[in-house]
Amino acid sequence: MAVAEDAEPARRAAAWAGIPWDAGTEAALSRYAEWLRSEAIPAGGLGPAEADRIWSRHIADSLLFAGCWRHPQPPADLMDIGSGVGLPGIPLAVVWPACSVTLLDRSQRRATLARRAVHILGLGNVEVVVGEAHGHARKHSLVVSRATLAPEEALALGRSLCRPGGVVIVGLTHGGDAAEPVLAGVETVVVPEAVLDSPARLLRMAIDGA
Repeated sequence: MAVAEDAEPARRAAAWAGIPWDAGTEAALSRYAEWLRSEAIPAGGLGPAEADRIWSRHIADSLLFAGCWRHPQPPADLMDIGSGVGLPGIPLAVVWPACSVTLLDRSQRRATLARRAVHILGLGNVEVVVGEAHGHARKHSLVVSRATLAPEEALALGRSLCRPGGVVIVGLTHGGDAAEPVLAGVETVVVPEAVLDSPARLLRMAIDGA
């Protein structure tokens, strides 16, 4: 399948999220998609069944987080908790080049893979950190987590890492029932099925009314 056809879910996700899309963005995300397919999957960073849905299930899904930010300018910085091989943090770093992105994961193996992707893409705005989110001192404008923790745990942890005026966004597992907000001030964002050809939901928590 041609790259232009493969990238269509990401184009739809970008349009829904209000992200400008150009040839440079598509080229960078295409390189990332190829790296996921050729290196991350063989190394165990993603399951082998994911090879045929990298664009829709992973890259496009990652871009949905940008649509929940809801500010006219990108965040100054963000932390991706449990980033693994860079999802959603690397796609967000591509579309928000002025945003300083921290990819946090407890696994040295996954962090090494993520650093490889950052190097291949030449992303100067990304730092990969190995460690636990609990006790991490630095606060961020945006904290994201993609189906790596239970929603309530991810939201509580994200709130502890987010500065006043910031936003916490947690992606939910595809195809499941809609999750009820589990903390005060949590909104369930429903993405139209036509965007990814499957239901998608995210939880958004504004810190101090962001």
